[in-house]
Amino acid sequence: MKILIVHAHYEAKSFNSALKDLAVKTLTEAGHEVRVSDLYAMNWNPVASQADFAEPTNPDYCVYALEQRKGFESGSIAPDIQAEIAKVDWCDLLIFNFPIFWFSVPAILKGWIDRVFVSGHFYGGKRFYDQGGMRSKRAMLALSLGGQPHMFGPEAIHGEMDTLLRPIMRGALAYCGFTVLPPYVAYHVPYVSPEARQAMLDDYRERLLHLDDLTPVCFPRLDDFDDRLYPKNNERSSILEKT
Repeated sequence: MKILIVHAHYEAKSFNSALKDLAVKTLTEAGHEVRVSDLYAMNWNPVASQADFAEPTNPDYCVYALEQRKGFESGSIAPDIQAEIAKVDWCDLLIFNFPIFWFSVPAILKGWIDRVFVSGHFYGGKRFYDQGGMRSKRAMLALSLGGQPHMFGPEAIHGEMDTLLRPIMRGALAYCGFTVLPPYVAYHVPYVSPEARQAMLDDYRERLLHLDDLTPVCFPRLDDFDDRLYPKNNERSSILEKT
């Protein structure tokens, strides 16, 4: 299997970097090919702008998604974006490795998604969810945060983890067609003992060795919706079909 790890942590000695290093070692020893995009080490530019297009179709007014589509088709999109798209095209499994910042991904990772998940290749028209451009690939999150497990859940103070991760798991990965595996979450990382951190690393290693045993997260399928994207079993959809 070909695996791309997109790593988003500024500190080489961080727990997230340890997760990344463990993944590279474990997966390589298991016979997989592994590549890493270390965004801070690469000094990745997270800012989407008209500068990403050498030959903009409209120099006076940038509609970014439309320029992405044209730039990708013509090969005139920025070289750093082209290089990352090629890595995603190469891989069978994409792993995002990051800490939670303010209930979200770090800005540098969000900027990678903004610039790399280009319209016309990753998605476009009705090419999303199970019909998205990346539908032959899998994806997984490996993340750390400061909160404790009891702080996340239906009645918990921070709400459900699925809700926190919805923008990245559904809004980016599933939307572009990836089959999304359950996330690996390391809780309370800044405050636990070295022994507890090692236990989390051991758990992650076991996860990586049994990826094929994981049940993917369920997301919408276009077959469950009509041509106007109303649910087929929805009463409103049935009424509209009769009008």
